[in-house]
Formats: sequence, structure tokens, C-alpha cells
Amino acid sequence: MKYFVSVAGTSHEVVIDGETVTIDGNAVRAHLEQLAGAPVLVLTLGPAVHRLVIRRGERRGEYDIATAGFRFIVEAVDERSRAIRQLSGAASLHATPANLSAPMPGLIVRVNVNEGDRVRAGQGLVVMEAMKMENELRAAHDAAVRRILVKPGSAVEKGAILLELE
Repeated sequence: MKYFVSVAGTSHEVVIDGETVTIDGNAVRAHLEQLAGAPVLVLTLGPAVHRLVIRRGERRGEYDIATAGFRFIVEAVDERSRAIRQLSGAASLHATPANLSAPMPGLIVRVNVNEGDRVRAGQGLVVMEAMKMENELRAAHDAAVRRILVKPGSAVEKGAILLELE
């Protein structure tokens, strides 16, 4: 099955054939499994292992993926859906930065930004403790911090909006 995946404005062609995944022409063995009792998926691509927290986005084919302290808005569509979108003139992903939300339940340890701050992609915004580990949540895109909705010591649920970005 062939998919077209857009990550941070860059498109990739992904072909899945059993346990082989070909990304932009490079084939690797792949395996995906859910950790028991946790909202975490473990993705093995060749020798690399990635821990992911994935939530469905607002649109069909849109996903919010958190991994290694980074957060990405990803769009994945198959060939048929892509062709329909192109024919109908449907817009791709919105260009505005998404708000920062909690990838899992936890406790806010530190907020590294202030309202009005300009942040760059990859910059650490909030540190939260979840599953006995501190996780630094980072900006997926360049943005401005419009509003901070949490403070250190706050307990948050999965999906709770921590910062509003614009």
C-alpha cells in the first residue's frame, strides 16, 4: 500500500509491503507494537527504535505524534485519497502552528517560556513528568506563545492544552 506522508511541510512517499517499508525509495524492515498498559507505541525501523505517542488529528489522515521530546503534526493519505484531494482542490494541512498539548497524563514540572515569547522549532517549552520520567515537550514549528494554561505542579490529562501558540 502506498501513502503520501507530510511532516513539517516535507512530503515523503511511503510504501508498506508486509514488514518492509520503503521511504522515499529506501527500504527498511519495520515493526510497530503497542506497549502493554501505556499509550506508547514502539516503532522499529531497521536498527532504530522510536517510542511514539500518537493521537488522531482534526482531519482525516492527520496525526499528532510525540517522540523524543518533539511533537509533529503529520498527514498520511493513500493514493486514492490524494488524487481526490488534488482533483477537488482540497487544502493540505493548515499552516498555523498547533497548540502544545499533553501527549499523556502527567505533572507539569517546569514551563520554560513566557506569554508573548517567540519560539523556534525544536525549542523546549514545557517539562512534564509522566511514567516516572521527565519529558521535555518541544515546539514543532516556529511560533509565538499566546497563552500559558498550566503552571508547575499542575496535573494534566492526556490531550490537555498546555500552551496556546500562534
